[in-house]
Amino acid sequence: MHAIRKLLVAAGIAAAVVAAGPAAAQTKLKWAHVYETSEPYHTESVWAAEEIKKRTNGKFDIQVFPASSLGKETDINQGMALGTVDMIISGPSFAARSYPRIGIAYYPFIFRDADHLIAYSKSPVFAEMVDEFRKKTGIQITAYTYYGARHTTSNRPFNDCAGMKGLKIRVPDVPAYMATPKACGANPTPIAFAEVYLALQNGTVEAQENPLTTIEAKKFFEVQKAIMLTGHIVDGLTTQVAPHVWNKLNDAEKKIFTDVTREAAQRATDKIKKREAELVDEFRKKGLQIVNVDRKSFVDAVLKSTTPESMGFTRADYDKIVAIK
Repeated sequence: MHAIRKLLVAAGIAAAVVAAGPAAAQTKLKWAHVYETSEPYHTESVWAAEEIKKRTNGKFDIQVFPASSLGKETDINQGMALGTVDMIISGPSFAARSYPRIGIAYYPFIFRDADHLIAYSKSPVFAEMVDEFRKKTGIQITAYTYYGARHTTSNRPFNDCAGMKGLKIRVPDVPAYMATPKACGANPTPIAFAEVYLALQNGTVEAQENPLTTIEAKKFFEVQKAIMLTGHIVDGLTTQVAPHVWNKLNDAEKKIFTDVTREAAQRATDKIKKREAELVDEFRKKGLQIVNVDRKSFVDAVLKSTTPESMGFTRADYDKIVAIK
């Protein structure tokens, strides 16, 4: 009798172990990005990784790899398909390589500000793009973080599109970034990012454009006299989950991944917005002229010279996005 009881107890323990097996098995995930450890994109990703672990009772153990430690942005985007990376934060311009429609976010002046970009990320038109992107690539976009608005610095202040005429300005060699200066009759000049400070200092170019946080980090304010708050491109980053992970999640887990990454995106967005507001004041204190420009003059010029259609987008998407309140 005693032996039978022993066998039953042993069988019970074995059954319990088998039952607990899948739930207790920990899934280790790699979350990669190219930003520094001090930046909100990293600190909030670390928070999200811990929060997902907590809300899934330890099932998902996510390690965040910052500062291109798992590869450059192109590499980590490819890693999502190859299965070498499980989650990333990346600009939608990389997603647009396989799904061009999502690249409309880079069309100049499509977003008024950070709040407009975040409202877009919660809109039906973006939800449709997310679904189409997942059907095409298997990748699920869960959240959108505000990265910053690109503004123009120059030694020659201007307050409207006409004031840019003839301005020799450094811009990245990308159609979306060149559209605004070209529309206003400026002379856009591509120069490697690492050489911009020197080019401004020695007068090779007299202007450049970047988010305020970059203008601070790269010390462009030392070699420029004015900042025009053009906000011509309002930039964002998407949080993405690879197909080999997303397809194995149950509905409750999908909700946790979505909810947590959205909370993290909002936290990071709030920090970036706060820093931008502080920087306007700090640059003013450093003696730079801060100019609020006539935005409509730029919008009209860009729409006339570089239509959404000419860049491969649809007027329907443009109109829907601009109308979002």
